Amino acid sequence: MLFQPAIIALLLAAGLAVLMLLLATPFALQVIRRWDMASGSELQLILERRTYLFSTLVSFVLVVQLGALLLFVFNADRLAAMFVGAMCAVGTLNVNEWGFPALIAQMLVFFLAAAWLAINHVDTQARDYPLVRIKYGLLIVLLPFLAASFWLQFRYFSGLKANVITSCCGSMFSTEAESIAGDLSALPPLPAIWLFYSAMAVTTLLALWHWRRRGAVSGGLLALLSAAGFVVAMTGVLSFVSLYIYEHPHHHCPFCILKPEYDYRGYALYLPLFAATAAGLGAGAIQPFARVASLRAIVPRVSARLAALTAAGFLLFTVVATGFVLASNLILIEH
Repeated sequence: MLFQPAIIALLLAAGLAVLMLLLATPFALQVIRRWDMASGSELQLILERRTYLFSTLVSFVLVVQLGALLLFVFNADRLAAMFVGAMCAVGTLNVNEWGFPALIAQMLVFFLAAAWLAINHVDTQARDYPLVRIKYGLLIVLLPFLAASFWLQFRYFSGLKANVITSCCGSMFSTEAESIAGDLSALPPLPAIWLFYSAMAVTTLLALWHWRRRGAVSGGLLALLSAAGFVVAMTGVLSFVSLYIYEHPHHHCPFCILKPEYDYRGYALYLPLFAATAAGLGAGAIQPFARVASLRAIVPRVSARLAALTAAGFLLFTVVATGFVLASNLILIEH
């Protein structure tokens, strides 16, 4: 299984990200200890030149990690045909105990990478690079997460055996399943719909408010509500949106909607949702630096752009989900 092209690409991307951050760690420690923008020493000039190189390389590997999440899910769905009992990505991820931890770790890396990229973008806009120490310190913090993601992926992919009989989404996302997924799937449709649309409305309106006002408090709240909105959005997909797509009152799987027989509609849902959440977290990540002298004009401007992307993403996700519900022949709620 390790010689599948997508698996090789994923392991290479994760391995190179870990290697890049390992190589950058000694330099990061040197920057944290010795960086002094007011100095004209030879060491400072060397550090300044190298920061361009390391920041560019690290930004590249982290952007690759953003795309790696999409490839991971797509590959899990494509490999389902190779395992007995698997009908979608759930079956592939259930082949061994490392599948879902690897997916969760990749999602965490996605959001952490997006936040670091937002901070790096703000820092490079200022002439004095005021966040150099902070962003290189954050790289050291990010390294264990990337290493854990690589290790989980390697354990998962190396443990894939074609002769394993796996279980699919019917058991995991059943309303009778004794798990968090089962509890979320079992939510009654009407309360789930009210929670879904209320959360999407509040998050979108706050994003628009921050886009207009650019306040420090609203930026922090936007990050918190984006994370909460992501959880509520996924709950909505589990509890009622997926049912309308499948036109089946008991099929709650959030992965089958990625399949061609459902016209890949899951991608139309998840792409704007993940982009909106990442943008909201990025807006919150840069907000603590709004009082830095050289960033007073930059942070509000970048934060407003991220807030606009957050509002557009959550609004698009809501519109797409609503379109799927209205186009369905399933009737969950009697009028």
